[in-house]
Parts: sequence; structure tokens; C-alpha cells
Amino acid sequence: MAEHPAYPVGLRLAGRRVVVLGGGQVAQRRLPALIAAGAVVELVSPSATPSVEAMADAGEITWSRRRYAEGDLAGAWYALIATSDPAANASASAEAEAHRIWCVRSDDAEAATAWTPATGHSEGVTVAVLTTDGRGRDPRHTAAIRDAVVEGLRDGTLVAPHHRTRTPGVALVGGGPGDPDLITVRGRRLLAEADVVIADRLGPRDLLAELPPHVEVIDAAKIPYGRYMAQEAINNALIEHAKQGKSVVRLKGGDPYVFGRGMEELQALAEAGITCTVVPGISSSISVPGAAGIPVTHRGVAHEFTVVSGHVAPEDERSLVDWESLAKLTGTLVILMGVDKIGKIAEALVAHGKSPDTPVALVQEGTTSAQRRVDATLATVAETVRVKEVRPPAVVVVGPVVGVGPRTLE
Repeated sequence: MAEHPAYPVGLRLAGRRVVVLGGGQVAQRRLPALIAAGAVVELVSPSATPSVEAMADAGEITWSRRRYAEGDLAGAWYALIATSDPAANASASAEAEAHRIWCVRSDDAEAATAWTPATGHSEGVTVAVLTTDGRGRDPRHTAAIRDAVVEGLRDGTLVAPHHRTRTPGVALVGGGPGDPDLITVRGRRLLAEADVVIADRLGPRDLLAELPPHVEVIDAAKIPYGRYMAQEAINNALIEHAKQGKSVVRLKGGDPYVFGRGMEELQALAEAGITCTVVPGISSSISVPGAAGIPVTHRGVAHEFTVVSGHVAPEDERSLVDWESLAKLTGTLVILMGVDKIGKIAEALVAHGKSPDTPVALVQEGTTSAQRRVDATLATVAETVRVKEVRPPAVVVVGPVVGVGPRTLE
């Protein structure tokens, strides 16, 4: 006779006794979910992994440090049997059957009364996958299906629209340094659910092509010394669309709060009474050097790194950067938005004591297909930028870490 498929169900274990036999790797994987479900968990095992022991020390579970004994499952709603003793597993399984306690066995799924599905989570949804054909049960295949569904929900490639009313508002999403794969999972999901996207020039442009046709995309590019959308106009657009009940994503390059004027936008939204969510992004200050083979810190070379804006020259009265102090630091200096001012910046650093031979790397269009790295020193960087025609966006790295990894010249 053909085997009947398992009946899928969600157990509500909050406040209910759950017994786990065995403190090894299986318990280590399963205990966090049981704890998160609010179960009253008792572990019965003479030993446990360090992670399981830490759960007991933290009071998340109760640990009886001994082997299984008849009667341990009394009063339990659910049992996980995962010891290394087949005889103990069989005895515990028989006890669970006699007392009608749903029981999972790690050593013999066919002898169990319950199976643990491959589970994953995405924004309030639990995805659980069970193999229905017992003859072809393959945990790796089941886990792969789970992973594909969860990843699709997270990154927006598997679109599942909300049919209930959504709370309108704005999400300030850091898009990362440019490679569309480097946006956060949450950022990509919010982008997939947006009605309006107000996008920066330095955001991951390739993701815009994946948006459904009904999504309105507003270009908020700021081109250095060229066309730009004024910040006040950006703020007004965010407020206007949010007040229309739309879900708005402000897609920014890097991180919203690293020279991204994200706080200005959040303040404007707060004054207008509009809900705003901030989604951090991977800053180009660390990711772009890393993509070019430059660590901003390295043991024995640099114990700190400093990130500054170079959009105004050192002698400009608007500058808030203490270049004299920076010249005295021995760590790494990362300069954003400083390509056209790098000559003046290099002069200031040298004038304040930095060696003219200090290595400098300029990484243009970092993490994208157009990425290129140009190396120089503080003494030669101004001429190198001119001759090599280095253009924004580019990240400038100053310090000995430039020479740590394999040197890649243009």
C-alpha cells in the first residue's frame, strides 16, 4: 500500500513542555527555534555542545545532565529524540507513542510520528517544506527548495503582493556601492514592494530594470558640477507620494548616513508626520577598497581607518575636516567625493607632515563591471589623476595598506 503523506501543521508550543534527548549537533540546530516558539524546553543529556551549554547557562532551557530514563517524556507535548544510543532512542520513541506525544527521531525518521520540515523565514512568513514521497526523501533537495523560496521572497524575485492594506511610508534604503548583489536582503525586498522609487545616480541601477511596470521611478541624480535634483525637491517628492498612501523607497548609494544626506530626509519626513524606515547599506568606504584588494585595516600595518569627505578643498572655509590631525595618524585614510580635490588634499597632508611617498590608490566605479584601480603616491597623485583621467565616482585610499595585497595597476 502506498505510504500516506505527512499532514503539515504548525505547532503552537508557547508555554508547553518540550523534551529534547541528546545535546549534540542536532539539538544545537533545533533548540533555537523551539526557544523562539516559547516552548518550555527540558534537555536530557549527560553532555552537550558548548553552544547548547550556553543556552542552559542563559536560562533558555533546563538541562538534566544524565541519560534518558523511562518517564522523562511525561507531560510533554512534543519530543525531539537525538541521542547517540539507538536503544535509548527506541525506548523513548515507544514511550512517546504510548502517551500520544508527537515525536521526532534524528536516527530513524520512519520510526518517528513527526518530521521536522526544512524551514525558513521572510518578513513574518514561515516557509516549511516536507518531502511527501517517503521512498525518495532527500533532505538536501527539500532544503534547496526551502532556500529557493525564501531567497525569492527576500530579494523580490518571487513576488508575493500584500493584499491587505499596507501602511504607507518611506524607506531610506542604502543600495550599497553599485553591484546590485550587494544591496541588503531587506533593501531588495522593500524595493520589490515599492510603488515609487526615488533613485540616486550611485544606487544599484540594474535593480531598477527589475521593477514592475506600474512602479514610478524618479531620477534624483546629483552629477558633480552638472545636472542635479535639489535636496528640497527630493524631500518634497518623498512627502508628496507618501501622503498619497504610496509605499516609497528612497534608493541611495552606499549607506544613507555616510555622506548620503539621509538624516536630512528623515528630518523632513518626521516634520511632515510621515513614517520612515532606515535600511543601512554597505558603505563604499570599506567595500570598494576591499573589492580592489585593499584592506582598510591589516594586522601590523593599520589599526584604524578614517573616512572623510573631500568635496571641499582643505583651505575652503566650509571644510570641517582637520587635515593637520589626519596627517599625524598612522592608519588608513579613506576619502570619498575627493577626486577633483585630491591634489589640494595631498598637498595639505604633506604640508602637515605626511610623507610624499605615502601610497595612494584610486578605485573608480568600484564593484561594478567598469571598476579600475590606479595607484600613486601623495607626491604623484594629482598628475596621475590627470594623466589617467580618473573620474568620479572614485574612492581614494591613503596609507600603507595600499601595498599589502597583490598590486593591480590599470
